[in-house]
Amino acid sequence: MNLKALQEKIKLLNEKTKPHYKLYSQTEKEILTKTVKLNEEVGELCNDILSVLKLQRRAKLQKFDRRNIYQEFADVIITTIQLAQVAGVDINRAVGDKLKKIEEKYLKHKK
Repeated sequence: MNLKALQEKIKLLNEKTKPHYKLYSQTEKEILTKTVKLNEEVGELCNDILSVLKLQRRAKLQKFDRRNIYQEFADVIITTIQLAQVAGVDINRAVGDKLKKIEEKYLKHKK
């Protein structure tokens, strides 16, 4: 199959699988925007982790500043909190509940 035929097949597929909904509210738009932004920030953090491990390509390693990884972790945390706020998630409750669940799972096995 050539590229032109593949593009035509994908065009037909897109028409059949096109979502039949719209984002109506400002909140829904903000949730989508923050979700995409979070993925961008996680990708940047992954690039820095690859650089720390010297698994990144040479051109990126030459530009890499190890101090930047702190900013990337902060960006992920800040964007996650922003997304939680827009989505109406109580981050204190979410983290507390999850830590309790993790402790119950792993600490009960140690006793």
